[in-house]
Amino acid sequence: MTTAMWFTPPFTRHPTSIINCTYNHHHALDASYVKRAADLSDKSACFTSPHPNFGCVIATARNVVGEGYLYAQGTKPAEIQAVEAAGEFCRGATAYVNMEPGDCDGDCTAVSAFIQAGITRVVVGIRHPLQHLRGKAIQTLRNQGLQVDILGEDIPSISIQDALKSCLVVNAPLLYRSACRVPFSVLKYAMTLDGKIAATSGHSTWISSTKSRSHVFELRGRSDAVIVGGSTVRKDNPRLTPRHGSGGHLPMRIVMSQTLDLPEVANLWDVREVPTIVATQRGARRSFQKFLASKGVEAVEFDILNPKDVVNYLYDLGYLSILWECGGALSASAISAGVIHKVHAFVAPKIIGGKNAPSPVGELGMVEMTQALELIDVSYEQIGSDVLISGYLQPIPDMTPVIPSVDETLAIDPSLSPYDSPIIFFYKTWDPYGSFSNFSSHPIRLPDENGDYVTWSSVQHYYQAQKFVGSSNPNARSYIEAIRSAESPEEAAQMGRRTQKEHPDMVRADWESMKIEVMYKALKCKFSIYPHLNSMLLSTLGSILVEASPHDLFWGRGRDGEGLNYLGRLLMKLRSEFLGDDDTHKLEILQDIENFNHINI
Repeated sequence: MTTAMWFTPPFTRHPTSIINCTYNHHHALDASYVKRAADLSDKSACFTSPHPNFGCVIATARNVVGEGYLYAQGTKPAEIQAVEAAGEFCRGATAYVNMEPGDCDGDCTAVSAFIQAGITRVVVGIRHPLQHLRGKAIQTLRNQGLQVDILGEDIPSISIQDALKSCLVVNAPLLYRSACRVPFSVLKYAMTLDGKIAATSGHSTWISSTKSRSHVFELRGRSDAVIVGGSTVRKDNPRLTPRHGSGGHLPMRIVMSQTLDLPEVANLWDVREVPTIVATQRGARRSFQKFLASKGVEAVEFDILNPKDVVNYLYDLGYLSILWECGGALSASAISAGVIHKVHAFVAPKIIGGKNAPSPVGELGMVEMTQALELIDVSYEQIGSDVLISGYLQPIPDMTPVIPSVDETLAIDPSLSPYDSPIIFFYKTWDPYGSFSNFSSHPIRLPDENGDYVTWSSVQHYYQAQKFVGSSNPNARSYIEAIRSAESPEEAAQMGRRTQKEHPDMVRADWESMKIEVMYKALKCKFSIYPHLNSMLLSTLGSILVEASPHDLFWGRGRDGEGLNYLGRLLMKLRSEFLGDDDTHKLEILQDIENFNHINI
C-alpha cells in the first residue's frame, strides 16, 4: 500500500495578491464607515416624524474625526455637522455618507461644506432615490475634483454587502415611496404558537410579553400613521400611541370602517395629543360623521373604501411609513391589494386553541400550499419570551424607476411639453421646491419686541413663537424661548400648536389679524438674505405657487383644493415685490393670482 506524502511549500506573496489584499482591506474599511453612517442616520427614529435618514462620518486613515446625522426635516444637515465637528482635520480626509446628499434648498450646503473644508474623497452608500436629486450631488462633487465612490458601483467588493444592506434598510420607507409611489407599509401582529390572535371570545390581552409590546411602541414611533379596522376599535379600544413620554413623535391614528359601526366612547376619539382620521365609505352614517367632527376627528370618505386608495391618500399627505395593526380581515385585504411590504410577527409560546378563534390573516383565496406567499430576507429575534419573525413580502427597491428626461419625453411624443402646467406644488422640505416651505432649514434674524435682533432656526420657529409675544401672561416668555430653542421646525410647530390649544389665554389678542403679516415678514427676511432662494423664487415667474398640505386649510391647499393657500399667495406677492417696478412682470403676477382664484387646485 502506497501512502502519498503531501508537501506544502512555504507561502510566497505574489505582488497581485498583495494588491488585492490591500484593496479588500480598504473596501472593508470603507464599508465599516458607511455602515456607521447608516447606523447614525437612524438615531432620531421615534423622536421625530419619518424623514430621509442621513448620516455622515469623516475619517483620516483609521481615525474618525467628525460625524453627524439629520435630526429632522428642516434641521442642520448631517454633512455640515460632521464637517464642523472635524474642523481642520477635514483637509485631505474622506467623508462617508449612507446616502447621496440631498440638498433641497437650492444652495447645495452639504456639498459645499465638503468642498470648502478640503475633503478629497467621498464614499456614498446609495444614490438618492428621489429623481430630482438622484446623481446631482455626486456629479457636483466630481466636477469639483473630489473622488466619489459608490458602494456596489465603484466599490463592487463582496465585503461591502452588509454596509449596502444597512443603507437600503435605514431608508427603506423613502425607497419604497419613490419607486412604488406608496408609503412603506408594515404589518404587525402578535399570535400564539398555534396561530391565534385572540381567544374564541375575542379576548386578546395579552398575547405577547411586556418587552414585545415595548418593541411595538418603537414601531409606532417610527411611523407616520397607524392603521386599524373598526373591529379592533370595538374589541380592544386601543390608544395607538408610542407611550415613550413627552417630546417624541406621535403618529396619526387611522381607522378604516366601511359602515362606521363604531362606539361613541373610544380612546381614539380623544385627539388632545394626537389626531385621528376615520376612513369610510362615501355616505356612511352622516350623523356619526357629525359626532366625530364634534370630537375633532376627521372623517375622510372614499367612493369604495379599500387599502389601495387609503395608502394612495396617505402618499398624497407626504407620509413615508405606515404601520398596520389590524385584524385578520383587513390584513388579508391589504396583502391582497399588494400594499404590505414588510411583516413583523410576534410569536408567543402559548396555545389557546379554538376552532373559531381568529388568525392574523384572513382569507386570501389560496387553495394550495404552493400559492403561499414567502417572506424574503427573514430574521429571527428573541424578545422576552417571544420570538419576533420579520421579513419582506416585496424586496427593498435598490434604485428608482428612471423618469424620462425632457428630451426623452419629447422623443416619445413630440406633442407633449413638460412646461404646460402653470402650478408648482411644494410641501415637504425634500420636494423639488421644498425650500419654499416654512419648515426649511434657513435661519433668519429679526428684531424682537425690544428691537434686539434674534436668530431663529427657521421661519416656522419664528412664526410659532410670535403667537405669544406681547401676551399679558407671565409664563409667555418661557414658552417663546422653548419654541426658539426647539431642535427642529416640527417640534417648534408642535409646541406652538399645543400651547395655543391648551392655553388660549396665552395667545396674543391680535393674533388672528396679525398672523399673515408675521408670516410675510419672516418669509421676506428668508428670501432676502439667501440669494439662491431669491433666484429660485423669481425663476417661478408665470407659475402659481401652491403649498400642498392636505390638512392645513389656511396656509395650504387642503385635500381637495378647498384650502386658502395663503403661504403660496404670500410667496407670489413676494415674487412681485422682488421683481420691482417692471409693469410687464406686475401684470404677469396679477394674472397668476387671478388664475389661482379661478382654478380648481
